[in-house]
Amino acid sequence: MAKKGGGSSTVYRVTEVIGTSEVSWEDAARNAVQTAASSLRDLRIAEMEKLDVKIENGKVVQFRARLALSFKYEG
Repeated sequence: MAKKGGGSSTVYRVTEVIGTSEVSWEDAARNAVQTAASSLRDLRIAEMEKLDVKIENGKVVQFRARLALSFKYEG
């Protein structure tokens, strides 16, 4: 993924992360972004790729959100 403008190009890297929460998919996504932000710089976009739940004894016990995160690539 590349962005053009102003005579220079910027390259972004995309990586997948999975966040979890006992509360909601929104919380799971937020947890994924917050955790990734602690080690990745210049996060730009988080695209929701997949939502699922973990089930135990017939009850939902965990929400999981898989995201594709893009961040500025420093090569």
